[in-house]
Amino acid sequence: DVAVVLGNLAPERVVEYYGDGSRLGLRLTYVYQGYPYGIAHAVYTVKDFVGDEPFIVYLGDNVILEGVSRFAREFESSCADAMVLLTEVEDPRRFGVAKFDGNGKLIGFVEKPKEPPSKFALAGVYFFRPPHVFKVIERLKPSWRGELEITDALQGLMDAGFRVEYGIISGWWKDTGTPSDILEANRLLLDYRYREASVKGEVADSRVEGRVIVEDVAVIRGSVIRGPCFVGEGSVVEGSYVGPYTSIGSGCRLVGVEVENSVLMDGVVLERVGTRVVDSIVGAETVVRGNASVPRGIKLIVGEKSVVEL
Repeated sequence: DVAVVLGNLAPERVVEYYGDGSRLGLRLTYVYQGYPYGIAHAVYTVKDFVGDEPFIVYLGDNVILEGVSRFAREFESSCADAMVLLTEVEDPRRFGVAKFDGNGKLIGFVEKPKEPPSKFALAGVYFFRPPHVFKVIERLKPSWRGELEITDALQGLMDAGFRVEYGIISGWWKDTGTPSDILEANRLLLDYRYREASVKGEVADSRVEGRVIVEDVAVIRGSVIRGPCFVGEGSVVEGSYVGPYTSIGSGCRLVGVEVENSVLMDGVVLERVGTRVVDSIVGAETVVRGNASVPRGIKLIVGEKSVVEL
């Protein structure tokens, strides 16, 4: 069972996309947070859902190569009241950061510090045993950002004498909070998830090189596809070049275009753009049509359901 906490930004699109979760092997329950009053507030909204069962909080914009199963087993077998996952980062100022004493013992947390006490950032995965975390959150006051901070909730647990442990992620972890982060996460997933080529769709009069994934009902005609890349179910690529580190969602249509190191969401249409599309993210159901006068390369960050004419 999974509870998906929804904010005030197009929650209906999330419900529409994931449905009841059965196609993912999950049973989903949607909990509406509304205005984003902070991660701790989001955790509190699932109080009735979790009851007295231990639970995991996983922030939806995180990608972790190794997953969290190992840490879940560690938490279940421990006597800890909470556990956080940490990862070493170059610039911890963007994150909640762990504090340690001289013996390496976890002693606290600080949210997005100007002078980080360590390089170990909170990775956006938390394990809790009710009811203590909910009682602590009930006593929290909003931070200067007007939010109930998860770092304050964790600190409150520690200050009250509850046991908070930590695990360190050994593989790569990515917070996809910026367009460049999304593109890097895409590269990492294509490298680590798809180790071998797999062509299930139709390929005609085309050259397919390297680790290329072509899903069912996809059609490649008169094109060059160089992996690693992914072509989603039902997509059509005609007379085009698709370069490395490109992920094409389901139901897309590419005609007479060149694209590489980009992410195209479901239902995107690119037609004769007239320039190579690079380092780009194109939102779902967006149409981009070209013009011969555009420059030789273009970078796009385009929201869903847009129409762009170049």
